[in-house]
Amino acid sequence: MIDFRTLFSGLVALTMATALPAQASERVVVIGGALAEIVHALGQADRMVGRDTTASYPPEIAALPDVGYMRALSPEGLLRLAPDLIIADEGAGPPETIDLMLRAEVPFVQIDAAFDEAGVLARIHEVAGALDVDGGGAALAAVVAARFDALEQARDAIDTPLSAMFILSAQGGRIMASGENTAASGILALAGVENAVTGFDGYRLLTDEAVAAAAPDAIIMMDRDGDHALSDAQIIAHPALGVTPAGQAMRVVRMDGLFLLGFGPRTPDAALALMDALKTGD
Repeated sequence: MIDFRTLFSGLVALTMATALPAQASERVVVIGGALAEIVHALGQADRMVGRDTTASYPPEIAALPDVGYMRALSPEGLLRLAPDLIIADEGAGPPETIDLMLRAEVPFVQIDAAFDEAGVLARIHEVAGALDVDGGGAALAAVVAARFDALEQARDAIDTPLSAMFILSAQGGRIMASGENTAASGILALAGVENAVTGFDGYRLLTDEAVAAAAPDAIIMMDRDGDHALSDAQIIAHPALGVTPAGQAMRVVRMDGLFLLGFGPRTPDAALALMDALKTGD
């Protein structure tokens, strides 16, 4: 699999050359893990003075001051770092904080999210525009687009698509799964996988009957611990998951949440990784 940190390093000189001199001293706070990845991939990480809790890749970003979880921000937490620019994912909140920041003197740029190839490329261009490195944005978008082309070729080679259920959480054995129009459904589509759960948007708690009726060939989850996780033993013992084709075959894939669902520069590789994992059953 391609090493994006190595690949993007070749773009740093180009993107730095496109930065406007007047912007070189910008103090940028970035809200959203995928947006932070884009800033880094553009060679502009040295302008970042803060990030939210979801921004954890590449690892050096985690050393920056943390302004809190992206959906529970406070104006004080954002402004204490004296930013000249705040770039935020459209999912940032709460609404009252966003309303205040939009009226503040510090430029506050919200970046839309769409869970497909066009959405990823648009985000790259939008972040590059906010940072005044449009040339670097075009170069990065071209690299990522080439990876999407490779993904499309791999997807076209799939003869019989698998169906999968993405489980967001399983606290107390209650399954919260992805329906349509989510990052999870988007990555499934990119990987050539059919979503076994349809008929509603977003994430929803399912009854055991609904889980069993969905009959997924595979189960996809974020790789994490805690009450929301499910071990292999818990899947086997679950009254509904255990009787699905996925549970019977133990075709379960766990992947890093930001990598899998971030919809940033690494998204085509995340989809390829998911595709490969489903082939091998790992």
